Amino acid sequence: MPSEYSSYMETGNKVIDETAQGSTTIIEPTVQGKRKLYIESYGCQMNFSDSEIVASILSKEGFNTTNSLQEADVVFVNTCSIREKAEQTVRQRLRSFQKAKKEKPEMIIGVLGCMAERLKSKFLEEEKLVDIVVGPDAYRDLPNLVQQVDEGKKAVNVILSKEETYADISPVRLLSNGVSAFISITRGCDNMCTFCVVPFTRGRERSRNPVTIINEAKELFSKGYKEVTLLGQNVDSYLWYGKEGLKKNYTNLSDEEKAKSMNFAQLMEQVALISPQLRVRFSTSHPKDITDEFLHVMAKYDNICKYIHLPFQSGNTRILEVMNRGYTREWYMNRIDKIKEIMPDCSISADIIAGFCSETEEEHQDTLSLMEYVKYDFAYMFKYSERPNTQAQKRLKDDVNEEDKSRRLAEIVALQRKHSLEANQKYVGRTFEVLVEKVSKKSDNELAGRTSQNTVVVFPKENHKVGDYVQVKVNACTGGTLLGKAIS
Repeated sequence: MPSEYSSYMETGNKVIDETAQGSTTIIEPTVQGKRKLYIESYGCQMNFSDSEIVASILSKEGFNTTNSLQEADVVFVNTCSIREKAEQTVRQRLRSFQKAKKEKPEMIIGVLGCMAERLKSKFLEEEKLVDIVVGPDAYRDLPNLVQQVDEGKKAVNVILSKEETYADISPVRLLSNGVSAFISITRGCDNMCTFCVVPFTRGRERSRNPVTIINEAKELFSKGYKEVTLLGQNVDSYLWYGKEGLKKNYTNLSDEEKAKSMNFAQLMEQVALISPQLRVRFSTSHPKDITDEFLHVMAKYDNICKYIHLPFQSGNTRILEVMNRGYTREWYMNRIDKIKEIMPDCSISADIIAGFCSETEEEHQDTLSLMEYVKYDFAYMFKYSERPNTQAQKRLKDDVNEEDKSRRLAEIVALQRKHSLEANQKYVGRTFEVLVEKVSKKSDNELAGRTSQNTVVVFPKENHKVGDYVQVKVNACTGGTLLGKAIS
């Protein structure tokens, strides 16, 4: 997705600024070590999942994690390059670390992830903010890189891989509520949308061995987890047929290869079959790849959550072509129609870009009319600005003025507020199974969880606890939250 736009997640009742939010991570010691690791993660769910992989790799080297910057020996920031504001936030955070480093000169500071991949040695040479720069495919090299810094050298590894999936690493669950966990099933992306940096910061797409995915889900369930989310830049293009990292379209496989392969629909079914008590979610889907086969699998199993995040970016076919999205407005509408036909109760969310290169007022109206057609439960909405090294930055002109971009975004946000409230109002009076994830932020006497449709429900605690499945009757709502009461 593009950057430097104010980015928003629609809740209906209010618009939340979705610029990069950092999260510290803390786990119980797995090894008795003397050194302590502090990680902050920014950006998408994949970055948070990667931080768990990093913690696992370093725990085997004797590192314990801490939530205190001051007591840390090694400090990592796992970064996002999707938008410029996210990068600015990370830079500011790194500068703030310098005070702690002055008080503790032996402290090692490093940058991980997409921003590390994009800027490479600039952090080391020009800004001199860090000691280590590590791209998302080089985490196995971290013990060696830390040792290099211990020896007085700067360390960098941003080599992208066509094979690395970290399939053999069991992630340490950081800041876990013990209820929900992420499982990475693919890495990288082959779609080459003109506005997006992901193919350049995370490399080409490769799928992970399904046996390791299923075993990881089974292990999580055995430890008491009630929900897993299968992660990938484009989960629908997941395909395994015997060799990690090898990529082909399923329709181009021979009959022999198909017999030995596993696509996303088949993988999802295998994870769902682990137990009816294990909820399964996934993110993110791509309109050009989501299949009827997969939708029928979703409909077949109650424990596959009835929620699809299906970014459309623009409602105009010409703009979609300029974005290199690989589908038309009509194709997208067909996918929406099929979702609603197979699963009438499925909720849908989207990503939307306002003011992409050369977008006219009429084409903006096409985006609004597509929103009216779908009526999304919620959406992530952005004002476009170009990212360095993308195809849009290299060969397209960012020619929609800021005033028009801001106005168009405001119109999109206002319409989505209306749709979010309407969607939640339709849930009032109905009863939903809610998986309790936490105590409500507003009151210790209330619990919060999500429905299968991914809508947050808040209700009185009574005798229920985190991790319970609870039948909740909804009696009121805001634009972003359902309010209810548990029933027998």
